[in-house]
Amino acid sequence: MDPDITLLLQCPEPGGWSQDRVQAELSPDNNRRPLPKHEPTIAAAWDSRRRDKPWLFNGAKFRFHSARRRGELLALRLGLTCYRDYLGTNWSPEAPALQRRGLEDLGDSQAYMADPLGVGAMMFTADHSFVFLRRSQEVAEAAGQVDIPGGHPEPKEAVRDVPEESIRLDHLSPELVVRELFASILGEIRDEVNIPLESLSSPLLLGIVRNNRSAGRASAEFYVRCGLTSEQVRERYLLGGAEAHESTNIIFISQQDVLKMEEASDMWHELCPSAKGAVKLYSLAHPNLD
Repeated sequence: MDPDITLLLQCPEPGGWSQDRVQAELSPDNNRRPLPKHEPTIAAAWDSRRRDKPWLFNGAKFRFHSARRRGELLALRLGLTCYRDYLGTNWSPEAPALQRRGLEDLGDSQAYMADPLGVGAMMFTADHSFVFLRRSQEVAEAAGQVDIPGGHPEPKEAVRDVPEESIRLDHLSPELVVRELFASILGEIRDEVNIPLESLSSPLLLGIVRNNRSAGRASAEFYVRCGLTSEQVRERYLLGGAEAHESTNIIFISQQDVLKMEEASDMWHELCPSAKGAVKLYSLAHPNLD
């Protein structure tokens, strides 16, 4: 296994988990444990980032704690976190020490990490290729690397009339959280690649991957079919979507080449960890998908 990733969870059933087979278990017990001596470091790291990139904002995120199967269902244990805490823990130079401390104190290497849940999509075109994006040098994470469409589900989309900085777990319902998880990956494809939602299939959750470059941050990886050909997708991408600034180029890789990418492609070494995890999960699941 590539050291950049850990496969945390793989769907055991053909085709992946559909939305109706995923549940959210929300609890404050799933939040990051604060470590008093490290909290000033988090604040200082955020202030430094904001000076360099003043457009950054501290959005609320879902924190991934763990997952468990309940018969044919998948239960995701989620809390709340924020982008500021993510940069100050998972991306801190002290992240390895925080993970060791978590193991020593609580038997959980991630206990003191923000671990916001990400999402990514293996998007399969009508002519049997997958879509990858070259990330811009302006993004805060993995600048210049090759990724799949993705981002984060947003707690603010699962509540109404609550300011983002005031969102609490008791404002959220498990059903709306799961809906946002599945809707968010379609929204990311729309905004990053400029693909209309009506051209996309319902997402299937392939599994969850930990990004070891960012101290174990988890990402939910999906499979989504697109009704457009590669050339049609390219034309849409070049028109520019709402988040066109996040990437500089679109790359199409055939299904056959994706399946042997880890062993035989220089592209593998250019991939972000979450993209590596998505490719790996797809390679394990593809006989039941295509």
